[in-house]
Amino acid sequence: MPIINSVAAMQSEVAQWRRDLHEHPEILYEVHRTAGVVAEKLKAFGCDEVVPGIGRTGVVGVIRGRKAASGRVIGMRADMDALPMTETTGLPYASKTPGRMHACGHDGHTAMLLGAARYLCQTRNFDGTAVVIFQPAEEGGAGGKAMLDDGLMERWSIQEVYGMHNMPGVPTGQFAIRPGPLLAASDGIHIEITGKGGHAARPHHCIDPVLVGSHIVTALHSIVSRNVDPLQSGVVSICMFHSGEASNVIPEKAVLDGTARSLTPEVRDLIERRVIEVAETTAQLFGATAKATYERKYPITHNHARQTEIAATVAKDVAGSDKVNVDIPPLMGGEDFSFMLEARPGALILLGNGDTAGVHHPKYDFNDDAIPAGVSYWARLIETAMPA
Repeated sequence: MPIINSVAAMQSEVAQWRRDLHEHPEILYEVHRTAGVVAEKLKAFGCDEVVPGIGRTGVVGVIRGRKAASGRVIGMRADMDALPMTETTGLPYASKTPGRMHACGHDGHTAMLLGAARYLCQTRNFDGTAVVIFQPAEEGGAGGKAMLDDGLMERWSIQEVYGMHNMPGVPTGQFAIRPGPLLAASDGIHIEITGKGGHAARPHHCIDPVLVGSHIVTALHSIVSRNVDPLQSGVVSICMFHSGEASNVIPEKAVLDGTARSLTPEVRDLIERRVIEVAETTAQLFGATAKATYERKYPITHNHARQTEIAATVAKDVAGSDKVNVDIPPLMGGEDFSFMLEARPGALILLGNGDTAGVHHPKYDFNDDAIPAGVSYWARLIETAMPA
């Protein structure tokens, strides 16, 4: 089963939807226009049920197959939100909102799932129910969890759930997947350091939180190299350091913020414990105090074995067996689809975006040439998993 002919025929229209979304990026839960466009299109396609406001601004569409004897219900999820950053692509459809940009391809994810919804509404060549899930606030807002908290799985009796994310560096229209951990747990680090301020010319009368913070940063970056098993994976990155208001004043306080990533519960526990120990005891060495907070944000994105096999089989049908990598190494990025995979068995697959800028880059753009493969994957997934 290669690319579906009717799907290939709608590529330019789906690309137009995608570019419209790209021009009007919205962040976190403030995806009101995007959600409105999604709901309007789902109704126009003929979905049996369209429900907005799930997880605050999420949208759910229900498509029933020609048969319902199987009783099976499969969910397919796309994320809708953009990032708070400035686009520099110079494209004709570049963001019209300063400081907002679809730099992770969620515009493409949304458009492809809309394309699949239209195809499935037209054909309904499956036995069961397909639930299309359009989620807000993937970029740090845990919108997936918010939808779960609103009863997403229970309300529509979803039994399995699947996701898709584009992947720069993988050839356009090809796929990559693996069972087990695919993406890392993503956690937050916040450290408040208190010293003793004073005149920059009299440091001996002060306890300099800038110096203390610098030593803490260096020490934290030793956790992975000296505490984590070399055969395991972990990341500790301090990305923000705020202190002081004048160049000749030693400040009273400093604040550090960063992220930690891990692929196993054991490494996650170790990093959390060591971040707190290292930060607080390092500060004590200098006579300062530090309060370290470790916030567990997104769980490990863990693909279930059976659903991964189904997803890989469908991807091979669409792209060809030689164009599906079924053992891609785990990535240290995070995804809040992980919450849905904790609630139901399922799998996240990666769709090649070609030789483009990486996600979260100001020159990134979703590759519209990937649309036929992405839409065909969603359509074939439903038809294969719930054959009529």
